[in-house]
Amino acid sequence: MDFTLTRRSKVPIKTEYDSLENLYPHNIMMYNLPPTEDIKIEEFEQLALERLKLLRIFEQSTSRNLKFGSDDFKEFVNAEMTREGLKGFLKLCSGNSTKNEAKKESEVQARRRDYISHFILRLAYCRSKDLRRWFIDQELLYFKYKFLALTSSEIKHFLEINRLDYSAISEEEKSEVKDGLYESTYGQNAAKIELTDFYKVHFTEVLDLIKFRKCFIQKGFCYVSSQDFISIISTSYAQKMNVGLESCQRILPEIENDDRLCRLLRSLHKSYTGKDYTVAANQVTPESIDQLSNKSFPLCMRMSHEHLRAHHHHKHDGRRQYGLFLKGIGLSLEDALRFWREEFTKKVDNEKFDKQYAYNIRHSYGKEGSMVNYTPLSCLTIINLSYGAGSTHGCPYKIFDTATLKTKMTSYGISQIHIQEIVNYSSKGHYQLACGKYFEVVHEKPLEAGINHPNQYFEQSQIIMGNREVKKPVPNNPRKRLAGKGLNYTMTENDDDDELWQVAEKEESMFSQKTAFEDDLDLTQINEMECN
Repeated sequence: MDFTLTRRSKVPIKTEYDSLENLYPHNIMMYNLPPTEDIKIEEFEQLALERLKLLRIFEQSTSRNLKFGSDDFKEFVNAEMTREGLKGFLKLCSGNSTKNEAKKESEVQARRRDYISHFILRLAYCRSKDLRRWFIDQELLYFKYKFLALTSSEIKHFLEINRLDYSAISEEEKSEVKDGLYESTYGQNAAKIELTDFYKVHFTEVLDLIKFRKCFIQKGFCYVSSQDFISIISTSYAQKMNVGLESCQRILPEIENDDRLCRLLRSLHKSYTGKDYTVAANQVTPESIDQLSNKSFPLCMRMSHEHLRAHHHHKHDGRRQYGLFLKGIGLSLEDALRFWREEFTKKVDNEKFDKQYAYNIRHSYGKEGSMVNYTPLSCLTIINLSYGAGSTHGCPYKIFDTATLKTKMTSYGISQIHIQEIVNYSSKGHYQLACGKYFEVVHEKPLEAGINHPNQYFEQSQIIMGNREVKKPVPNNPRKRLAGKGLNYTMTENDDDDELWQVAEKEESMFSQKTAFEDDLDLTQINEMECN
């Protein structure tokens, strides 16, 4: 018998990185197939909010009238991605040429988050025509921005991976049409054109390039440079997204049977993705509010304060909007009770105040009922609040007509030139840009970031005025999943006085179902429903 020891050949172990590299081989994908892995509900929500932040950056670039691909556009988008902590997405906009293994693994993880988050938002934005249009417009900008960073070899790799039947013309064919290429390729000299790849496609695929005379046409075919090739790909990409969103819409009833997903997906478009102002960093006193309101309050809160001082009353939505703002800037519960009591008791007696209003003030601070610590309302929430006759809440840039806005800002001493600039934004529906311009006029300084929250406005004002130090932003956890005391809850619109704590108690009950947040979400099941 032969007892000679033989060495068994080593079988290479497939690492998680190798698996992800195969699933997500390129920084730019066409998102043809939904992901099939299991993820935690916490990651599902985190990825959704990350993607939403990303798309809102591109929406802001459009609102600012920044020309796509310009230096100003790139500077704004890159700075905003960095500020919002989206460095993974920023990596994907820097080409596909990473050589360092550690950085490569980080890049592949970013591809995974990019891929999964895209499909999560499809579930949220498939439910109406307007939502689909918004989603496709922002996704196209992001897709094109990534494509801008690709070299000719990376474009070829992209086409191979996504099985797109396009190939650059041969040198012989290029030589035959070189005169036409020289005349039609804007901003490129002959030497650069010689090194540029061109693709031959039917004219119907690049009607936008033909419109702006950005390609050479011969016998019904267009010769498109690699720089403009994105026009062809983005058309195909938009068509695929339309089909995918229609498929998602068909399976929505089945997906929304899961309570964990239903509420998130329905409210995602109105979600606030910025800093959480539930707990104030500093404190203010009732005596300081009059002075603070003159410069550090956004127009919505300044007008709320003026209404309270003039009429000694606010309806429920007005109290909620203004009260939570005051809480967010540092008004303590004891001071809040004193502040509101002093005003309201000019019209009602103390007994009525204690019976009808004091409970709700304590409740908003998390001291009654379900002990829910309510979050101040964001700009997006305020803009979308319903508004009726006699209401004292909402966004003034949306609610008031041009004449009313001009009269109000004239009374504040703002020049007519600046008023017209603000009104121009509001008349076009750019309410947050109007608020940002108002901030710049009042403070006589440019605003680095857009206004997304009334408490952000206050904080930035105090920093400019030297009353606060600039602090490094802490990553925001938009929804803390802790049942009972200390639970954060972003208030929804149209809560009546007697329903405030009922809503909170219902939310507490939902959050207390611990298993609903510990189970994995099976993306394969969603995939199968979509295919069916």
